[in-house]
Amino acid sequence: MITILIAEDDEELKVLFSEVLMRAGYHVLTAKDGEEALERLEEPVDLLVTDVRMPRMSGLELVSFLRKTGRDMPVLMITALGTSWDKGNGFRAGTDDYMVKPVDVDEMVWRVEALLRRSGKSLGESITVGGTVLDGGNLTISQGGKTEELPKKEFALLAKLCGSLNRTFTQDQLLEDVWGMESDAGPQTLYVHINRLRERLKDNPDVEIKTVRGLGYKAVKKKMSD
Repeated sequence: MITILIAEDDEELKVLFSEVLMRAGYHVLTAKDGEEALERLEEPVDLLVTDVRMPRMSGLELVSFLRKTGRDMPVLMITALGTSWDKGNGFRAGTDDYMVKPVDVDEMVWRVEALLRRSGKSLGESITVGGTVLDGGNLTISQGGKTEELPKKEFALLAKLCGSLNRTFTQDQLLEDVWGMESDAGPQTLYVHINRLRERLKDNPDVEIKTVRGLGYKAVKKKMSD
């Protein structure tokens, strides 16, 4: 499972960010400042979400130290400081993305997903739903002793949905996250890929893809009676 470290001295925000990211399927560690974050980084961490203004060691100091010591994990910096000068300091310190408070938590999840995807982490993970395993390293789906390799886009789409069971993704979210903002892919492309996945999953006892009318799609775990 992907691990995210949140460094934030505001307790309410730390709890909120943690709950949102855990609901999105991530393992979350927390720290109240940069120094505690360094202690938590003794454990494997895939991405850092950090505030700027924190006691003892600021987010800027934390990120700068990580980069100087060769830690290349993606960093999402979240702060109340929103000027171009402040953002410039964050990027010069080594952050990969920047959000200004108050934070839209849905957008935070999307940005985390995009950073992980660019770092190569998102497809490298395995996802398990019941007896079904999605192997990101080999782009395969396995169930009941049978393994099938999927085309990369189909696998990425299925992994996106299964990585957050019961969460509804809009068409725009799926197109941007799987095909990218610069792609010419549109709703018809997504529809075709969803139907291909449904055909592959028609005999799968664990997971199915549902249409949420007017919104998008979600993956759900099949009930035992299905």
